[in-house]
Amino acid sequence: MDTLNTMSDTATLKAMVALTPLAAQKIQALLTEKNLSGYGLRVFVSGSSCSGMQYGLAFENKTEEGDFVFESQGTRVYLDSQSALYLDGATVDFIEGPQGSGFKIENPNAVGGCSSCDSASSGCCG
Repeated sequence: MDTLNTMSDTATLKAMVALTPLAAQKIQALLTEKNLSGYGLRVFVSGSSCSGMQYGLAFENKTEEGDFVFESQGTRVYLDSQSALYLDGATVDFIEGPQGSGFKIENPNAVGGCSSCDSASSGCCG
């Protein structure tokens, strides 16, 4: 089961952002490949444009003030409080297909716009 904790509140809650098993596997492989032991995945909203919300993914090993930190599929996930307002219920997936592969954020709170990410260390929807 996925759990959620904040630095100021240690109550166990439902995870706001879930990773699919394939996304977690790819993230763990990237962390291993880059020798990033002790790191997890930061998921964030980096702004919005006329095409909708823009998302970011980054490797992280530090908690910032107000962060939510939880585990999903055995991977630590960091979520800042501002992004949490927009990403509650979102899922991070990894898509492989003829047009390429990459991470995709399925956000039930988003209305239209792009939700694909091309790497674990860059912003999305450039």
